Amino acid sequence: MSRKIITVFGATGAQGGGLARAILAHPDAGFSLRAVTRKPDGEAGRKLAAAGAEVVAADMDDAASVERAMTGAHAAFCVTNFWEHFSPDRELAQALAMAEGAKRAGVAHVVWSTLEDTRRAFAPGSGRMPMLMGKYNVPHFDAKGEADTFFTERVPVTLMATSFYWDNLVHFGMGPKPGPDGTLTFALPMGKARLPGIAAEDIGRCAFGIFREGPPWVGRTVGIAGGMPTGTEMAASLARALGKPVKYYAMPAADYRALGFPGAEDLGNMFQFYDEFEAEFCAARSIEVSRQLNPQLLDFDAWCRANAARIPTS
Repeated sequence: MSRKIITVFGATGAQGGGLARAILAHPDAGFSLRAVTRKPDGEAGRKLAAAGAEVVAADMDDAASVERAMTGAHAAFCVTNFWEHFSPDRELAQALAMAEGAKRAGVAHVVWSTLEDTRRAFAPGSGRMPMLMGKYNVPHFDAKGEADTFFTERVPVTLMATSFYWDNLVHFGMGPKPGPDGTLTFALPMGKARLPGIAAEDIGRCAFGIFREGPPWVGRTVGIAGGMPTGTEMAASLARALGKPVKYYAMPAADYRALGFPGAEDLGNMFQFYDEFEAEFCAARSIEVSRQLNPQLLDFDAWCRANAARIPTS
């Protein structure tokens, strides 16, 4: 029996890469991987091809190439990368291209990796936090949430709401840093709130669990997380893994927005949203369901143990 094709956008990235590896690791599930990348001949594309994937070229800014990448596929994993270009308008256009492409290609099941549109909680410019780009609270959240209807109105879809990547501590400098006295300080503008988070690899594995279960997930929204620790609890996990004292500093969101790196205002608003809407954000995610979809799910403590050597501390 031939395997059903899953087209994976972002197959050489964080979320899509996790799904790509899960598909390749479970040939018994009856799926084959069609990995989408702009550079099929790049190192990551060649590795996927060597592992058994069909690697195809497509650019999410080119709607025709997006549709071609889905033609003949049973399912598709759709994801955008705001941090590549910092443009909500471009993210919306890419999401629309994927939704339209999936519809035209007759894809039977789409998983769309999304986040909340925070404007449903409070209006931009209300004074709660700075309005960004003229109409957003948290641009990289709001555009994804706005794009949900592109999919729900066109294709059989599961909306998969993700969480903070534990991996941000490795790749984006969010890990603990030494203070004036040398003590490591883990700074986040989260107050005492819990932070739903997940290993990026586990996002792809959860998506694979959704595809394996198939039809029961169509038309549903699922929020995934590997854990919901407080900043103090995260500092304790980091201290255990690193073998050094780590203290938590609840940085004011305004100070975080003022750090000046690209995206600092967006992330400062994001953390403020996490903090002020802790109950709602946590309630929209289920560790139990995430573990059912992905038995390999890591909580923050386990992720720290596995990645201690990769976390920069200077």
